Amino acid sequence: MTIEKHVDFYLEPGLRAAAEAGSHNFIGKVLSVLDKGGFSTAIHGNSASERLQSDSRNSYAMFHRDQPLNPRGLTMRRVYHYPFWQIEPSPDQWDWRVARSRFDTRKINAAEAQKFYNFWRKRLFGAAAQDSSREGFVYVPLQGRLAERRSFQTCTPIEMLVATLQQEPGKRVIATLHPNEIITPAEKAKLDTLVRRFPRLKLRQATMEDMLARCDYVVTQNSSVAFNGYFFGKPCVLFARTDFHHIAGDVFRNGLEAAFEAAQGELPDFARYLWWFWQEMSINAGREEAENKIRQALRRGGWPI
Repeated sequence: MTIEKHVDFYLEPGLRAAAEAGSHNFIGKVLSVLDKGGFSTAIHGNSASERLQSDSRNSYAMFHRDQPLNPRGLTMRRVYHYPFWQIEPSPDQWDWRVARSRFDTRKINAAEAQKFYNFWRKRLFGAAAQDSSREGFVYVPLQGRLAERRSFQTCTPIEMLVATLQQEPGKRVIATLHPNEIITPAEKAKLDTLVRRFPRLKLRQATMEDMLARCDYVVTQNSSVAFNGYFFGKPCVLFARTDFHHIAGDVFRNGLEAAFEAAQGELPDFARYLWWFWQEMSINAGREEAENKIRQALRRGGWPI
């Protein structure tokens, strides 16, 4: 069966409108690459019914953050901040090429990496990142589903809190709730029980920037807060799989004790890592080579371009 050289995009309303207006820089570059490669394109919504239609179409499909339903489908996802993107077969970051790749500091120019790091630290977080300190507490930004262990996690978020308190018997632990997650009464009761059991544990409402500026390090399942913490010079412990694990204390790969030892040991080279993660392993839509990197990603996905 001959596959049509056509790509259907499945996008949420705001992104669809920007793509159709030609005002989305990254999608515009993807469309340009496809046009130069002889592909026609169409843009659709991303409702369940519209995405389901992709499975019966004899063409290629591009999704945004959604799991591809077309066997020739790929998904695009922003890499924490604009203008950095990935195009992958799966929306799950722990399955991305960068997650499976080896980070080697020796191959990265230190001066170039530091210049890049300084620029993005200032652009994203301003003086807050440059004036960071360590005030003797562990910052735990909680995500959702606190009593559930999902397939990519080593334990539940509640169990993660208990493990952190046990690994740090003399240090304060400050946890925050995700502003976009709904905490059930049962989950709230478990948190209240932990606070009574461990007086060192506090639940706070605080901004990410404030917590990152003052904490010693971050403990999380795989929250992007830990990635942002790299710009504050803060190490982290990860209890779940993700794409930015290379310089973290990694419970999934190395075990609980080794992960906490790593976070409390010598600081990693944040500048070289972020340069590698964004400049080499991601697609920087603001750079001249963006279209070439898009083309390479599509080829890795099996598209004839």
